[in-house]
Amino acid sequence: MQLINIKHPEEQVSFRQAVLQGLGRDQGLFFPREFTDLPDLPGLLQEPFVPRSIAILDHLLGDEIGNDTVRSMVTSAFDFPVTVPALDEHVRALELFHGPSLAFKDFGARFMAQCLSEFHDGGPMTILTATSGDTGAAVAHAFFNQPGISVVILYPKGKISPLQEKLFCTLGGNVTTIAVDSDFDTCQQLVKQSFEDEEFRRDLGLNSANSINVARLLAQVCYYFEAGAAVADVGNTVFCVPSGNFGNLTAGLIARRIGLGYKRAIAATNINDTVPRFLASGRWDPNPTVATITNAMDVSLPNNFPRVLELGQRHGLPLEALLSSTSLDDDATSSAIRALYSRGYLADPHSALAWAALDGSLQDGEEGVFLCTAHPAKFLETMEATLGVSIPIPPELAAVQNRPLLSSTISGDFEALKRELAPLRN
Repeated sequence: MQLINIKHPEEQVSFRQAVLQGLGRDQGLFFPREFTDLPDLPGLLQEPFVPRSIAILDHLLGDEIGNDTVRSMVTSAFDFPVTVPALDEHVRALELFHGPSLAFKDFGARFMAQCLSEFHDGGPMTILTATSGDTGAAVAHAFFNQPGISVVILYPKGKISPLQEKLFCTLGGNVTTIAVDSDFDTCQQLVKQSFEDEEFRRDLGLNSANSINVARLLAQVCYYFEAGAAVADVGNTVFCVPSGNFGNLTAGLIARRIGLGYKRAIAATNINDTVPRFLASGRWDPNPTVATITNAMDVSLPNNFPRVLELGQRHGLPLEALLSSTSLDDDATSSAIRALYSRGYLADPHSALAWAALDGSLQDGEEGVFLCTAHPAKFLETMEATLGVSIPIPPELAAVQNRPLLSSTISGDFEALKRELAPLRN
């Protein structure tokens, strides 16, 4: 598989290099140079999730890894269910929160861990990632106690839910968690600065498990086909994706490019609405990030959006007709949580926001699928305050609820991060 650096297309790497390197020159994102259509899509949609995912990733990766290795990696990574329940005759939920960290990030993080286990030469490696909530837990659990690998997770202090924080800030061991006294965009910037500092990068053996890493991105393509297998007519299906850093949406567009011919996609954001305003005006004009009850989407500078544009410019996706984006505020999100609950479905704020955006957009003859990206209990305080009921806590959260946090706190300054990580430098 050949990938290019979007900023500098002359920089071309293999999938292995892209996974190990994370970012290209000048913070450029790696992305496949070309895509080809999957063979026999109808037959593929008849397959169970894991065998289908093996075929999809084997197709995307080409002959670089080999089918037997891909089979082993996917079988190990995707060892939890994906469900697509129907809410009514027109709308389905694509439930992606049945993995160990109760969020869709488990797919990408666990597949990337398998890739690094295959590619890692055994030398010291530090996985550095920023999280707005769910990535942290998925990465921490995917790499916890892996020999030779340290994990460092940056998150915005006070801006993720308490149970999200408990899931990854109570592990210890090879997992270091750092609360940054700023917002998620600052955390992302610290990751980028770390990769730009050659000495720091070399000393730590840096890699990133954010959705900037192409291994995570490609793994997410697979579950769109599970929804495609569940709907009555893929050609009349609309996907609505709760969108913060836009990796999840990018994966859905890749699925479209390689053959899942759904009708259109909606990127649903909160009031951090850089992309909806860009699609409406053509101007990229980020505002300061605002904290909302959909904290995983509190992103004003979405890292993956250049890949969305690349799919239109280089790979021929008709983005103007295919993609729309809308934003909803906290009041609309809370109303959506209550409306879904009245229909017998409990959805976390991000998933409820996506449902509301979909509900306001569906046309006659269309079937909608909204992505449910996290378990509602991860947002216990918001859910209980909104609904006025007690939310059952699953075992994964109950096990960490009363554990002490092990995080340190730093300012949003790169020098502060370097001082904090000095003990990990070789």
